Amino acid sequence: MTKKFDWDAAYSNGAYIPGGNDFPPRWKNLAAEFRAEIAAAGRLRADISYGPHERNTLDLFMPRGEAKGLVVFVHGGYWMSFDKSTWSHLAKGPLAHGFAVAIPSYVLCPQARISDITVQIATAITHAAAEVPGPVHLTGHSAGGHLVARMACFTSPLSQPIRHRIRKTVAISTLGDLRPLMKTRMNETFHLDAVEARLESPSLLEPQEGVDITAWVGGAERPEFVRQSTLLANIWSGFECNVNVVVEPEKHHFNVIDGLADADHALTRTLLCL
Repeated sequence: MTKKFDWDAAYSNGAYIPGGNDFPPRWKNLAAEFRAEIAAAGRLRADISYGPHERNTLDLFMPRGEAKGLVVFVHGGYWMSFDKSTWSHLAKGPLAHGFAVAIPSYVLCPQARISDITVQIATAITHAAAEVPGPVHLTGHSAGGHLVARMACFTSPLSQPIRHRIRKTVAISTLGDLRPLMKTRMNETFHLDAVEARLESPSLLEPQEGVDITAWVGGAERPEFVRQSTLLANIWSGFECNVNVVVEPEKHHFNVIDGLADADHALTRTLLCL
């Protein structure tokens, strides 16, 4: 008899990372310290509203001098946890190169459906892009990786003027095909059905022509996250866009984002096209 595949284990991260429970409080401390430092320097515009809900706010970190462009980082947490305050320190790398960085919160599941969150992120990007001129670079982690990849789809809710400003997208540990998530207990919160899963899965959608996207994933992540990243790159390579996948050796789901806090790390340099 064939053993039933454990989809919950396939998409569980913390349980398979040594000291996994220590990461969220560590992120929060690092973020708070960095936010205080930037605020003291007068380079933080906090809690900018971009929509009607109390969670429709973003923090905008400004570089010294005139910004070369805008980076938007979209956080993960399976669309049902965290907010912008946990990730401020990940603005360090782009800021050091002269880019402004916007980090939005968004209404989480089950208050919002994943399709609703897609629209929220498009609105947040549009609002931030109105604050900072120049090219726009998008990145996000896990569920955030899904959301920035979704912005690169032909059916993106972004307007054409904003789409034309996007120079690079880096989807970190992305979830490109949402259909397997319907088989997890998390779907009691997502309420995904087959129609929404297909319409919100970048790997099942056509990319915009000319998109430049990198799927970045840790080599020590759960096999499903490596599969999801390589799947997106494989399918989109058949379209008129620039797509590739980077598997960063030894990185797991919780430390694969660390490179964004380092100006010289390959993740930051890839995001900024350096």
